[in-house]
Amino acid sequence: MLGILTLDTSFPRLPGDLGSPATFDFPVRHEVVAGASVEDVVHRRQDALLPAFVEAGTRLVDAGCTGITTTCGFLVRWQRELADALPVPVLTSALLQIPLVQRTLPRGLRVGVVTYSAADLGADALAAAGAHPYTPVQGLDPDGYFAQTIRFGRAQVDGDRLADDTVAAARRLVGAHRDLGAIVLECANMPPYRDAVQAATGLPVFDAARLVAWFHAALVGVTARYARRDLW
Repeated sequence: MLGILTLDTSFPRLPGDLGSPATFDFPVRHEVVAGASVEDVVHRRQDALLPAFVEAGTRLVDAGCTGITTTCGFLVRWQRELADALPVPVLTSALLQIPLVQRTLPRGLRVGVVTYSAADLGADALAAAGAHPYTPVQGLDPDGYFAQTIRFGRAQVDGDRLADDTVAAARRLVGAHRDLGAIVLECANMPPYRDAVQAATGLPVFDAARLVAWFHAALVGVTARYARRDLW
């Protein structure tokens, strides 16, 4: 079973979103980290929340999860800390794909990132993902439907409008950087719109849901919790 650390949000999670139980065809267990709002995790960068994520991850491991992922790509800032603190493999973010995807591209082409918030995706987060600090990044319109939904919540969501905002950001990214060879979608709410982005840009698009499915495939058959001392 895969454990998913989930931000404390107030909008419906559509199929494809890592926070939706309908996204995966294998067992997952979501654990909401109380008080971990988008505002505090992404915009205020509250490092004081890290212990709460460790505690929630520990509860998932105790419940039988053999790997841990998250619903926020910005948690890549704590990739090392969470991996060190928990006794199972941890995959925090779709951004961790950037170095691998970059190595697949022909010389002269780069990976670009579509993110929930370009203003908050700085060199530190890219470094934590192992990515080049000048990786091209394009964010959603902060005043648009998608960004406002994520930041402030919404009782119901319009998937078409979410898709439109994601595609618009991808078009801006491609328009600004003609040397792109692939796109990574940072936000774990964006996988439902991967196909729309690929159709609009003509580029390979990598998202969190497919990365998590790959991650889970390596965990199949791992049944027991293990501690670091058991590895020696």
